Amino acid sequence: MKDKTAIKKSLLLLAVLLALGVSLAEAAEEKVKEEKFKLGSIEIQARSGSACGAPAYIALEKGFFAEEGLDVTLVAGNFETQKAGLASGKFYVANGDFNFFPSIVEGLDLKIVAGLHEGCIKLIVPPDSSIKNAKDLKGKTIGVDQIGGTPFFVASLVLAEAGLDPTKDVKWRPYPLDQLSVAVGKGEIDAYSAWDPFGSLAVRDQNYQVISDIATDPLFAGRFCCFLYASNKKIKEEPEKVEAILRAYNKAIEWIGANPSEAAKIEIEQGYVKTSDQALLTQLLSEYKYHGTQHLHGTGQPSDPKADAYYFASRLQKAGFFQGKNLDVEKWVDDVYYDVLGTTKK
Repeated sequence: MKDKTAIKKSLLLLAVLLALGVSLAEAAEEKVKEEKFKLGSIEIQARSGSACGAPAYIALEKGFFAEEGLDVTLVAGNFETQKAGLASGKFYVANGDFNFFPSIVEGLDLKIVAGLHEGCIKLIVPPDSSIKNAKDLKGKTIGVDQIGGTPFFVASLVLAEAGLDPTKDVKWRPYPLDQLSVAVGKGEIDAYSAWDPFGSLAVRDQNYQVISDIATDPLFAGRFCCFLYASNKKIKEEPEKVEAILRAYNKAIEWIGANPSEAAKIEIEQGYVKTSDQALLTQLLSEYKYHGTQHLHGTGQPSDPKADAYYFASRLQKAGFFQGKNLDVEKWVDDVYYDVLGTTKK
C-alpha cells in the first residue's frame, strides 16, 4: 500500500513539475516575443488576392515588420470592413487607391502617408465583343469586385474621360474576382474592371481585349495608383507605431523594385495570389515601378504622391463624385497628405 501511495505522490510531483516547466517555457517564449516585438501586435487587411498587395506580403515574409518591432498578421476583408477597421482604430494602415478619396471627403479620418506603385488594374471586354472603346460602354453592364472599390473608380474615370456619366450611363454589378469571366460568359455583364493578376490572365489566356490598362493608359500612366493610408486616430495616439509601419513598407517596396522575380515567387509560394505563373507576376511587379527605384513621367524626377493625389482628386471631382461638397481640391489634398517620416515633399 505504501509503495502505491509513494508512486502516486511521485507521479503527482512529476505532473506538477511538467506543468511548471511548460509554464516557465511559455513565459520565457512570451518574454522573447515581447523583446522582439517591442511595438506589439497589429492586423493589416491586405489578403486581397491581388498582385499589388506585394508590399504587405513582402514586409511580412522578409521580416521588415519584425525588424521594426511589429508582430503583424495579414487578414482578409472587403472595402467596407477595411473602412470600419480604420475608422475604429483596429487597423493602423491600408493599401488603397483613390477609391478612398470620396470616403475621406465624407468624413473617414485618414491621411495619405506614401505612394506605393503604378498601374495594377485593367478594364477589359471578351474577344468577340462589339465594344471597342470606352464610349461603346454606354448602356452596358460592367462587373467589378465591389461597388466603390478601386476597379470601380478606375473604370469610372475612364468613362468620364470618354464623356460618359459613370453614375447614369452604365450599370454596375459586383462579383468575386474569380467569377467575373464566368459572369461575362453567362451574359450578365459586358465588361469588367479587375486587379491583377485576374485581368492580365483573362487577356493572356482568354484573348480578352483591353479598353484601359492603367499601367499604359495616358489617363493613369506614370502616376501612383496605390497609396498607403494611415488612420489619423493612430497617427495622433501612436505615432511611433505608424512610423515603424511606414518604414517597413518602404523597405518592402525598395526590395520588390530590386527583386521582382523573387517577390513573385514569394507571392505564389505563400498563397497570396491565385496564380502559379511566376513569369507573369514578375512582369507585372516590374511594371508597377516601385518608388525609389524608378522615376515617373519620364522626366527623371522623383515620384510625388502628393501631386498624384491632387491629380486623381481633381479627376474624381470632374467625374461627379464630390457633388454637393464644394470641394477645394488643392486645400483638401494639403490637409489629407501627411509626411510621417519627413522625407517626402510637402
